[in-house]
Amino acid sequence: MNSDEGMRKAIFLDRDGTINVEKDYLYRIEEFDFIEGVPAAIKRFNEAGYLVIVVTNQSGVARGYYSPQDVDRLHLHIQELLRASGARVDAFYMCPHHPTQGQGEYRRTCDCRKGEPGMLLQAASEHALDLQGSWIVGDKRADVEAGVRAGCRSALVRTGYGQIEQGRLDEFAESTPVVDDLTAAADLILGRGEDNTAQ
Repeated sequence: MNSDEGMRKAIFLDRDGTINVEKDYLYRIEEFDFIEGVPAAIKRFNEAGYLVIVVTNQSGVARGYYSPQDVDRLHLHIQELLRASGARVDAFYMCPHHPTQGQGEYRRTCDCRKGEPGMLLQAASEHALDLQGSWIVGDKRADVEAGVRAGCRSALVRTGYGQIEQGRLDEFAESTPVVDDLTAAADLILGRGEDNTAQ
């Protein structure tokens, strides 16, 4: 029996710059805008049998710009918008810490801030995920690094900070495909015939 038999695969998605238009320290619902094509791309991952899991660094919490509850409210809003398109995110994970700019309990070095793999490893434990069969898609080197350290495959999108970050991939460049946006990432991943729906 394979050790990963019965385990599910996931698409880990960065949030800001990958799912939504990049706006510094976004937390207000009225300022949220999907990048074009994102709901449809997430729906394709849903239909292919992947769990879709958002993993997001939110140092604005650490800096005191907004609260964890503000982040939760925005995530509920995202779910409502996705539901209207027949799509869903299966789980949200947030790192509220910053090692130097945080306030109080949020100022610390942690294992959940990407490029550390903590959020992905936590999700894998809680959702019985096959990390080797999973992907992370984001617009920063930190997303790629978190995925590599967790044992996932990674893809970088050129939305958000992606065009700048593409030049910072360094040792990850050879193994990391770079695509225009989440729609192109779905084309890449699902075009490999990786369908996790039950046969």
